[in-house]
Amino acid sequence: MATHAGPVERTATLRQAAAAAGESVAALAALAPAVAGEDVPAESTSQSYFRVREVELSDQQAALHGLLVVHRGLEDLCEAPLSGADLALEVAGMRRSVLDLTGVAPGADHEPVPPVVVPEPGARPSPESAWSARWLVGHQVHVLFNVCAAVAVADATRHLRHGDGDAALGRMADATEYVRGFPAAMNHAGTIPADYYMAAIRRTMEPPSTDIPLSGRQHRGYRLFRTAMKDLLSALPDSYDQLAARAPELAEARGALLEADLVDAERHVTLAYSLVHLRRSIAQRPEGPDNAVAELRLMRHRRAAQYAPLIRFGDHYIADAVAGLRHS
Repeated sequence: MATHAGPVERTATLRQAAAAAGESVAALAALAPAVAGEDVPAESTSQSYFRVREVELSDQQAALHGLLVVHRGLEDLCEAPLSGADLALEVAGMRRSVLDLTGVAPGADHEPVPPVVVPEPGARPSPESAWSARWLVGHQVHVLFNVCAAVAVADATRHLRHGDGDAALGRMADATEYVRGFPAAMNHAGTIPADYYMAAIRRTMEPPSTDIPLSGRQHRGYRLFRTAMKDLLSALPDSYDQLAARAPELAEARGALLEADLVDAERHVTLAYSLVHLRRSIAQRPEGPDNAVAELRLMRHRRAAQYAPLIRFGDHYIADAVAGLRHS
């Protein structure tokens, strides 16, 4: 993937990837068609808004629906002005999700695949409709990464509790790849003009357009991931120094995952600032900080304080400050 090439080469490789993903979707759909998502009742206002549903699926159906999300994401990335660094992280997360959902091992031998004929782009939608669609598509990629990361972390925890350190290391590495993709997918969703977000999108996520104001707290996939992370740390509570002394590879793998999780919180602050500046969050509690950025910074600081003793370069200044506040 030419993530850092010029716009022509970059778009050409993205179209090639999107076309290949489309062929994989067609092959999986030939085995059994996709579930009609709109026929499945939404369990929350958030699910309804972001076109996300939760239902038991076979392995084939899970792979098909995951690839549909990847396909839509790649098609939109052909036009989205995402940075090369974020593009690399998002595509890496997409690749990992395809490997996990299809059960294909990395580097496995495959039958030769004929060159994909990339169709010329058709009539383009208006910028406004493309921006509105991008907001949903980027969030759906984020949900896919959340769910896959939650499964990978839960797998790692199970392997740890059964004494299989090598398997735990592998699944923690997989989870880290997804978590590094979290902010990339969110930035993908946010590659729209801030003025358009404020005028056209933000109002669709609060009453009277929705029953309740929408926020990230309502994404079940993200809550599953946070629960899985809590369970992992209960199974592996040692400080970084303690863990590095007895299992250095495990200390580094856990550290990489926690660093990625902390960076996700930090980048959420900057994304919110770029879209809403210093306005309050639509889902902010009255007793909360003065604006969305301040509230997200508090979330970052709490996470940094929790992770400080568990990672090599922990933010001990914040950890000490938070501890002082708790004892004051």
